[in-house]
Amino acid sequence: MSLTAFAINCSLKASSDKEKSSTDRIIADLLSALEPHGVKGEVVRALDHDIKPGVISDMGKGDDWPSLRKKIIAADIFILGLPIWMGQPSSVAKRVMERMDAFLEETDGKGRMPAAGKVALVAIVGNEDGAHHCHAECFQALNDVGFTIPANGGVYWVGEAMGDVNYVDLPKTPEKVAGMIEMAASNAVHLAALLKGKAYTGVDS
Repeated sequence: MSLTAFAINCSLKASSDKEKSSTDRIIADLLSALEPHGVKGEVVRALDHDIKPGVISDMGKGDDWPSLRKKIIAADIFILGLPIWMGQPSSVAKRVMERMDAFLEETDGKGRMPAAGKVALVAIVGNEDGAHHCHAECFQALNDVGFTIPANGGVYWVGEAMGDVNYVDLPKTPEKVAGMIEMAASNAVHLAALLKGKAYTGVDS
């Protein structure tokens, strides 16, 4: 069964900044782990697009969210990649999740939201503790709008508190992190294939 993945990098850096992104690296590591399972993936950087603030799917002229929304819904596996800032998911990630709030009102005749049957993974990097807290916030929001979270669906790396070493600068991916990524990829593919083969039934209204 052919599966696809779509990732949004919620770094505070746009591609035009020419700065290396640790979030890009951990997403790339995750997409690489999905490849042996036959999953083709795409990644975009949120700040390369004009994502208007709001909680509906189309905020009108100049809003780039509708095209990103289509890619999220078309993929079997959605990856939300983000850095930790001040112990919180990045503001960019929060805007992406806010825009998906619209899914709550976009149900089909069986009450299923657009993300029903889609699997979500969350990849986090930072130089402070807080990955578990950020995963909890993101998983709750993604589950609320219809995504299914697989076992071990959160991957992360956090450096030493107050340190200056970033994930993107590591000479190699730490063994424990690599194992975490492999498990998340394997579980996501397994779940996505099951859901693609037999969709949620929903409920009669």
